[in-house]
Amino acid sequence: MNHSSTSSGTPSASAPASGSRFAPGRSRDIVCLGRLAVDLYAQQVGARLEDVSSFAKYLGGSSANIAFGCARLGLASSMLARVGNDHMGRFLTETLTREGCDVSHVRIDQERLTALVLLGLKDRDTFPLIFYRENCADMAVDEADFDEAFIASSKALLITGTHFSTEQVNRTSRRALDYARRNQVRTVLDIDYRPVLWGLTGKADGETRFVASEGVTAHLQRILPLIDLVIGTEEEFRIAGGKTELVDALAMVRAVTPATLVLKRGPLGCQIIDGQVPASLDDVPIHGGVEVEVLNVLGAGDAFASGFLSGWLRDQPLEACARAANASGALVVSRHGCAPAMPTPAELDYFLREAKADPQRMRRPDRDATLARLHRVSPARKQWDEVLGFAFDHRNQFFELAQQTGADEARIARLKGLFVEAVAQTESALGLQNRIGVLIDDRYGQDALNAATGRGWWIGRPVELPGSVPLVFDHGRSIGTTLIPWPQEHIVKCLVQFHPDEPIEQRLEQEAQLRALYDATQASGHELLLEVIPPKHAHLPQAPDTVYRALKRLYNIGIYPEWWKLEPMDAAQWRNVDALIAERDPYCRGVVLLGLSAAVEQLDEGFRAAAQSATCRGFTVGRTIFHEPSHAWLAGEIGDDELIARVRRTFETLIASWRATRGASAAQASAPNDVHQEQAA
Repeated sequence: MNHSSTSSGTPSASAPASGSRFAPGRSRDIVCLGRLAVDLYAQQVGARLEDVSSFAKYLGGSSANIAFGCARLGLASSMLARVGNDHMGRFLTETLTREGCDVSHVRIDQERLTALVLLGLKDRDTFPLIFYRENCADMAVDEADFDEAFIASSKALLITGTHFSTEQVNRTSRRALDYARRNQVRTVLDIDYRPVLWGLTGKADGETRFVASEGVTAHLQRILPLIDLVIGTEEEFRIAGGKTELVDALAMVRAVTPATLVLKRGPLGCQIIDGQVPASLDDVPIHGGVEVEVLNVLGAGDAFASGFLSGWLRDQPLEACARAANASGALVVSRHGCAPAMPTPAELDYFLREAKADPQRMRRPDRDATLARLHRVSPARKQWDEVLGFAFDHRNQFFELAQQTGADEARIARLKGLFVEAVAQTESALGLQNRIGVLIDDRYGQDALNAATGRGWWIGRPVELPGSVPLVFDHGRSIGTTLIPWPQEHIVKCLVQFHPDEPIEQRLEQEAQLRALYDATQASGHELLLEVIPPKHAHLPQAPDTVYRALKRLYNIGIYPEWWKLEPMDAAQWRNVDALIAERDPYCRGVVLLGLSAAVEQLDEGFRAAAQSATCRGFTVGRTIFHEPSHAWLAGEIGDDELIARVRRTFETLIASWRATRGASAAQASAPNDVHQEQAA
């Protein structure tokens, strides 16, 4: 094939004339074709795979990891693959979608299951892998799964080496390459050599990274002339070039393609060869990375590729591409897993800046609190612009209602199940998808929690022992253990009676408990909601800014909950709280209002005071909604339908009140702009 080249030396069948590497007018940055599987990572680091007792489930597969990593770094990525019609396939497509990756061309294979991989972390050099990929869905991807227009919509097409390893995927990948070459779509090969997937090792030997094979070399060399950018390790370029000496292998690769060659050198960084291969690699500059202590090398290459492509696809110089690639790989080797370990732009900026200032400290990026927090809060998350919540996580109050009415305590669980039904009816009747919230406990409400989970609701779940001062956790001191079986969508809610002026001994004890809770949620991945209610004791001042000062104190000691739950305040205090959150935690998800058994009219006043708050997202009100109908139901005075009707009536009244105040506030805020526009006209 006759290749021309851009100013960067990248070959193309027809190079764009704009000076960019890419043809203009493309809606996608990159299409990734290849493996899409579930990674099951051993959670016991240092254990033999035989002795591992639990695994963490992540998105996996080299192409999928790269698509995920590119999306996390802000690129418009698309995945081209297949998954089975099974729970794991849905997990993969939902994970990619949440990250912003297009899955319109991930087909559902009705005859095959989604692939799985088991991975262990024995030591810094030993990472056993077992691929469960026989007749799996992603190896059945077919030419009929996409058309030329899809490939032509992208700046680049990436394919990993595994997807040339069988007749089926080779034919499909070649068709995608043909479409790309005809439409000035840049082509990228991540060699991703896995001997076991080429049938060169025993089926259980996924760990072996290199087996010489003339057949694999010849096959890859038929592909290389169609490629613009090749990424690989030393072993991968040896298999592509068919030579033992690395420089000789690179020369053989260069003999069949003028592509830009990116050689990954592990902790040394990388080398980029954009022209002739010199006689010695000492003559090729090394783009050094940040040296870090290694936990897990699995997936580091996928992170490297994502980082490199994040610059390359934005027409950045190759040096900048290498810098992002090295930093991305360094961060992932210090973390558990691959896809979830991928960095965001905020993480990369911070890591590179801090590593330049203090490289010794950044040898352990896993110990940097700011970096850990950025990794938690800066990826794409489901947005909650509005939370319309019904709180029935109360425990003592429902026990007392049962006592007052003479009802069997066991009926409380059924009562809370009916509340879920009421909320579901309200959601459906008012079209409130992605706006509904509930607070539910697991003492009386476990069945209700199970029924609410998976509906897309905002779900908070309490951990405090009701009424405890100082704070005590409901299920014992080991709060981290309590969170292990919780679904990730459950928000850890903790009510704490906290006053910034309370006696120092009590305040420090409260703060120690809150710190333990915060650390536990950082480890578990659950979001945290702190409900802060200053106690109304005579010896404590009750100034208007008490809540503001309480929040400021918690920020000062390094506690950054995703959510706050606060009492109604006047508009001036809302402005103070808004300013504090904006200054101290711009990643905060927001504030929800609590009710404290107030009448609907009083809550309406609180809604109006919060109407112009930039951080208040809504409310989670409980006793105002449930007390009267629950008493009547437990006493046998009303049935299920009437209970649901009464709960809905009050809940929907509060929703209407909240929305009316926010609408009025928005109208007031826009009025000056409207006047200004009229005057300008």
